[in-house]
Amino acid sequence: MIAMQYSFILPADYDMAIIDRRIAEKGHLLDNYPHLRFKAYLSARRTDATRSRDNLYAPFYLWDDVEGLNNFLGGEGFAGVSDAFGRPQVKSWFVWQAFVSPDVSQAAFATREVLPADTTVPLGERRKQESERVLRDGEHKRILASVAGFEPYSWTVVRFRLWGPDAPEQGEEAAQMYRVGHMSLPK
Repeated sequence: MIAMQYSFILPADYDMAIIDRRIAEKGHLLDNYPHLRFKAYLSARRTDATRSRDNLYAPFYLWDDVEGLNNFLGGEGFAGVSDAFGRPQVKSWFVWQAFVSPDVSQAAFATREVLPADTTVPLGERRKQESERVLRDGEHKRILASVAGFEPYSWTVVRFRLWGPDAPEQGEEAAQMYRVGHMSLPK
């Protein structure tokens, strides 16, 4: 599996209703997309429960394999996003462990942390620790999905979680919180 995210930082006075409309009108286009485990249409506002520093549009994808990712990035949908907002830098991580609840369609919030892979901890041990964290997340009733992955160019680890209707506590400074506008899922 491969996790992927791109993010657009929007001006402080940007009308975020434009993003909401875009998600409402186009979100369904990736429902049942081949090789896609899920796409979480994410946004954050400076003025809402996400407590974001910036206005953001930042969808997060979990792909079953690289074929789906390549087809999407080379397809019309991504071309449309690039035409509307500019071509973003696309971050991707090799997935170490993923948990997706059957209730993931009920996700209302997401959190994402990108952390350096500590060089004092062997990478195999870090992978084990992060994988165990995902499995523990699967036992948490409020967490509807959890993904841990690694990106070897910048030596970073991603922790991504989808949450139910109650906003998670903002416990970690490194975590970016988002609202979920739509979940594209397989049937």
